[in-house]
Amino acid sequence: IEDETIAEQYKHAIADRLTGKPTQYITGNAPFRYLDYEVGPGVLIPRPETEVLVDEVLHQISSMPDPISIVDLGAGAGGISIALATETHGKKEVHVIAVEKSREAITWLHRNIQKHEVNVRVIEGDVADALIGVKCDVVVANPPYLPDEQEIPNELRFEPDIALFGGKGDGMSAPREFIKAASRLLKSGGLLAIEHNEVQGPLITHELSKNFESIATYQDLNERPRFTIGRRK
Repeated sequence: IEDETIAEQYKHAIADRLTGKPTQYITGNAPFRYLDYEVGPGVLIPRPETEVLVDEVLHQISSMPDPISIVDLGAGAGGISIALATETHGKKEVHVIAVEKSREAITWLHRNIQKHEVNVRVIEGDVADALIGVKCDVVVANPPYLPDEQEIPNELRFEPDIALFGGKGDGMSAPREFIKAASRLLKSGGLLAIEHNEVQGPLITHELSKNFESIATYQDLNERPRFTIGRRK
């Protein structure tokens, strides 16, 4: 009977996959850096491109004095937050706050925090008004940044629009909101690392130039411009 059950599950999984449903949603987990994350409908699947952003943030904070406060804007399943908390554990005193407005995503975020027994505080709210009056050392963000009109592969249609699309035209409406929030949250000299698509680097740099300095854009594993870092003036 067990064999029959497995065969049946396998058949269902293949049928799901043929519709374009992402493998991570079918299996219920997605690898990100050194850990596995529980994922499902309603939350963005963590991606390898974002792992490089985490690498650079870890490198940058290694020389910062403790304690270090980190805010992850639009935390989703918690890949960035949990990676930063677990990979600094025992090396640096780091306090991580994950901000997320989607109820569905927050369910997965809590699950992953519990799964990895990590001390990450969750704030439900919009980046525009989350943590009013709070100042931190680091802001990390993977905002929705695809232009609303962009044609997307069938697989992506299963993931939440709210986590994918950043606005009409250049897709920069959401990234601008996230940058504005980071400007408000960061102490002078504080670090922002923000992900974007391959063509938004100059737009992000322009946006950051008002309140940030030491701005640099970094490439992902496919050598495409993928995220930009800056220091709050």
